[in-house]
Amino acid sequence: MSKTKNTGDSFRALPVPQAVLRNVLPAMGVMLMVLIYNLADTFFIGQTHDAYQVAAVSLATPVFLIFMSVGTIFGVGGTSAISRAIGAGREEHAKKLCSFCMWMCVVSGIILTGAALIFMEDILTLIGASGDTWEYARRYLSIVAFGGTFQMISTCFSNILRAEGQAGRAMMGQVIGNLLNIAFDPLLIFGLGWEISGAATATVIGSGAAAIYYILYFLRGKSALSIQIRDFTAKEGICRSVLTIGIPGALAPVLMSVSQIIMNSMMAGYGDMAVAGIGVAMKVTMITGMLSMGIGQGVQPLLGYCIGARLWERYSKILRFSLGFALLLGAAMTGLCWLFTEQIVSAFLTDAEAFSYAVSFAQILLSTGVLFGVFYVLSNALQAMGAALPSLVINLSRQGLVYIPSLFLLRAALGAEGLVWAQPAADILSTLLAAVLYLTAVRAGQKSNAAKAGQRAFAE
Repeated sequence: MSKTKNTGDSFRALPVPQAVLRNVLPAMGVMLMVLIYNLADTFFIGQTHDAYQVAAVSLATPVFLIFMSVGTIFGVGGTSAISRAIGAGREEHAKKLCSFCMWMCVVSGIILTGAALIFMEDILTLIGASGDTWEYARRYLSIVAFGGTFQMISTCFSNILRAEGQAGRAMMGQVIGNLLNIAFDPLLIFGLGWEISGAATATVIGSGAAAIYYILYFLRGKSALSIQIRDFTAKEGICRSVLTIGIPGALAPVLMSVSQIIMNSMMAGYGDMAVAGIGVAMKVTMITGMLSMGIGQGVQPLLGYCIGARLWERYSKILRFSLGFALLLGAAMTGLCWLFTEQIVSAFLTDAEAFSYAVSFAQILLSTGVLFGVFYVLSNALQAMGAALPSLVINLSRQGLVYIPSLFLLRAALGAEGLVWAQPAADILSTLLAAVLYLTAVRAGQKSNAAKAGQRAFAE
């Protein structure tokens, strides 16, 4: 029995709650590791009691997230295409898809690293670095840029391994990377006195370890997929099938990076402590956001397999269970973060002004946390369906078409708090839009399937 057959059996035969939780919980674990990865540098830098270094990390983080965003193109697009290929029994095609994703991460990572180093001065101006944060942000970005390729491979394959039912291994790579990052942060920041440069170096070590773990998994022949260069091709619809879903799927983190750069630049007008405050406030909401994102990413391969295997009733049951689970988790985590906002913020900031900003901003951002999971499940369901245009529209809306104009409008009305209220406004509107586009795509798919069934009946 082939490895892909075993994957199909687990996706098809397990009871719906068990199948969903078996894939969603490890995916949530991966996103929890990503969350810890994002929090670690800010936390340990916060222990220096230098709010300017905290502000510099906040300014630099959106630029670093661009590497993760490009990795997401191949991770999300590859997962969607591979899971449908496995569901349809196209094992060789799935191997070619996986190899394409691997080598495109390598090429893209080298290009982005070079661009970041060449245009560093322009980037620092763009993100709003001040005289007090300029050198800190430059040191941090210059180092993490060298680990950009590792970060892209890690991001990509923490998604793709779930397409063949290896959610546990997907999580393990992130666990290894994050544990090393956390271990090296205090050693390099305080033990060697490298401060923000030590945080950046620990980040590179962690992402490099995760990438090596995934590469070794494939090279040891444990996977039904392949990263061998001989399997690489952009033909046979490989490039198109990955990018048509991957690009819309990655637009959310890309636009998140761009919108954070814009927002940080605008917030800089209210001082470096306001920048430090919004950076930490966003870390608070990431706790709910990342776990909710994990639910969506974890359920996507299941939905994609059901579509490839034409298991429509099971598809509907999986979607309903996932939406309910996402709603309950979002409510519970948002409530906990709201209750312990001050305690969470105090782990990062001691400056009284920055602390006040962070608590106030976090409470605003948490106002729509309950919607995060619903949004991510619906957007990943559209990606699993291969609905490229609706996926594109949704991912353009939340962090782009709705959010960025809201920044300008609400700042004019409410000042610094208006910049923060822009995100809840975008959350509400984009979730409503996701629901409408999903229902529209489902109805269109039902009509198409009915028409094909009629054509087959007529031919017979």
